[in-house]
Amino acid sequence: MTIYKIINSPPQSELLASLSKYVMEKTQIQNNSTQGRGGGGYRGGGRGGRDGRRPPKEQSEFDSAVLNIARVTRVTGGGKRFSFRTTVVLGNKKGKIGMGIAKGVDVAQSIQKATSQAKRNMIQVPIKNGTIPHEIQNKSNSAIVLLKPAIVGSGVKAGGPVRVIAKLAGIENIVGKLISRTNNKINIARATIEALSKLKGENQKPKHLSKS
Repeated sequence: MTIYKIINSPPQSELLASLSKYVMEKTQIQNNSTQGRGGGGYRGGGRGGRDGRRPPKEQSEFDSAVLNIARVTRVTGGGKRFSFRTTVVLGNKKGKIGMGIAKGVDVAQSIQKATSQAKRNMIQVPIKNGTIPHEIQNKSNSAIVLLKPAIVGSGVKAGGPVRVIAKLAGIENIVGKLISRTNNKINIARATIEALSKLKGENQKPKHLSKS
């Protein structure tokens, strides 16, 4: 039988943000490097090229935020195996938002896998005059989130994952309230994204967010 247990959650939010930025930049460099080795593109077909220059970094259309990193231990007959579970949110600040949860043998791998999953889970949020078109409430496990439209100039009146998701989606004015008190950031983020996907005017159906 396999048992999953969460052992200590991550460091501070600033450390998570810097770690996420480092991993994203490293991934882009590796991707560009792999393309350059192929057939004599920017690097001249070699590992470093004659001039030793690196190709310019491609800027992603999405901004990202790491909501949570947890160390997980898997207990099997052969002993304990450690891994990391990471929750990542991506958004282009123009209505597109997605969330991914993935595990990896280290933090960098879990962030990469969660980022790829978030890109596959993208939804389009209807935004009118910088806010959502109407009030909506949604529940995900222990989290119940209420989202209300706000007038121009109000700003984002919400905290935690709700605020992060609203900013990445490009919602400038909104009121978010957590009706059911819970400290589970993953459930709060799920409830928020599912609520946004159910807004009227949204043609795309919400994609399933796997419970990793």
